[in-house]
Amino acid sequence: MKTRLLMCVSLMLMIGVLSACNNSGDSGDKIVISGKMWTEQYILPHILSEYIKAHTDYDVEVEDGLGEVSILTPAMEKGDIDMYVEYTGTGLEAVLKEKAEPGESADDIFERVKTGYQEKYDIVWLEPLGFENTYTLAYTKDKNIAAENFSDLVPYSKDLSFGAPHQFYEREDGYDAMVAAYNFEFKDQKSFDPNIMYEAVKEGEVDVIPAFTTDGRIARYDLASLKDDKGFFPPYYAAPVVRQEVLDEFPELEKVVNGLAGKISEAEMAEMNAKVDIDKEDPEQVAKDFLIEKGLITE
Repeated sequence: MKTRLLMCVSLMLMIGVLSACNNSGDSGDKIVISGKMWTEQYILPHILSEYIKAHTDYDVEVEDGLGEVSILTPAMEKGDIDMYVEYTGTGLEAVLKEKAEPGESADDIFERVKTGYQEKYDIVWLEPLGFENTYTLAYTKDKNIAAENFSDLVPYSKDLSFGAPHQFYEREDGYDAMVAAYNFEFKDQKSFDPNIMYEAVKEGEVDVIPAFTTDGRIARYDLASLKDDKGFFPPYYAAPVVRQEVLDEFPELEKVVNGLAGKISEAEMAEMNAKVDIDKEDPEQVAKDFLIEKGLITE
């Protein structure tokens, strides 16, 4: 009787151990990709997901629009998500709390964030996707402004209103710092939702906005855009970031995702954004169509 009881207890313990092993495996056999809460960041996770699925047998899940970098970085640390696309300037300043040095190249900044993330978070920056999404100043072409660079806009600024999202006025590298760096004298400032901002400048409610260089509405609305000639904003190269633990678990992942390196141009990203923002297409479908058209996956 006692022997039978011991055998039953041993069997139950063995089942429990096996069950625990199976459950722990279930949580780690999937690559979870997320992103931020704006158009480009709804498209990019699906580009990564569809490409990985087409070139491996890995199980991939997309969790759309988790939040900004202040949410995504802790989520990566906890293992709640495994990968998303970040921008070098954001990684440098918002996460590592460092500043770009005068004359520092985009490649040098990439190497700096790559080293910093690996040392501090055990997170790996993979190769850049090919485009940079940085700030430009945009306005309608009927303003009769002869300008190519931010500096060229300075003489006109006293007669122009400036409109931006509320957050842009609060950032340390936002409105006040930009105005000081260039000596702008905008006659007034207005706050807009990031999406409403483009409609506002198009309809003449405001004269100048800080637009993203890959926003498709710049081209679709025929807006003029300027170059940050003083390099006030750091480079914002887009690149996938992934937990080292995930690369260890999925040995083909790094090589596969690096197959997307240099494959997305600024114009291509802008057009994908326009398809979602203006044509109201589904981000996942836009991502699939792009990959198929580029011959990166098959239908």
